[in-house]
Amino acid sequence: MSRSCIFCRIARKELPTELMHEDDQCIAFRDVNPQAPVHWLIVPKRHVERLHDLTEADRALLGHLALTARAMAERAGVAESGYRLVVNNGDDGGQTVPHLHLHLLGGRAMRWPPG
Repeated sequence: MSRSCIFCRIARKELPTELMHEDDQCIAFRDVNPQAPVHWLIVPKRHVERLHDLTEADRALLGHLALTARAMAERAGVAESGYRLVVNNGDDGGQTVPHLHLHLLGGRAMRWPPG
């Protein structure tokens, strides 16, 4: 874990947040700037800066994060109606926190293009 990374600090319980899920590999909590009625972040406990930094050895971690998101969607009551799972990668990809995380968004219709 990184000493200064905000998500690592949350995982170490140095910063307060309401954890929606925790296991040995990841945590999940509400986004502080929600873009939908359900907007939760699924974050690996191990510090990985971005999706592009994953290697073949991380295949199981990424699968675990996706299955955690699936379970969280069911818990939030959006599994049947539908939800969006987003990973922003790097500055131009819209990543604002340099720690890999999945956004689980639901509770409203997601349209593309937005607007």
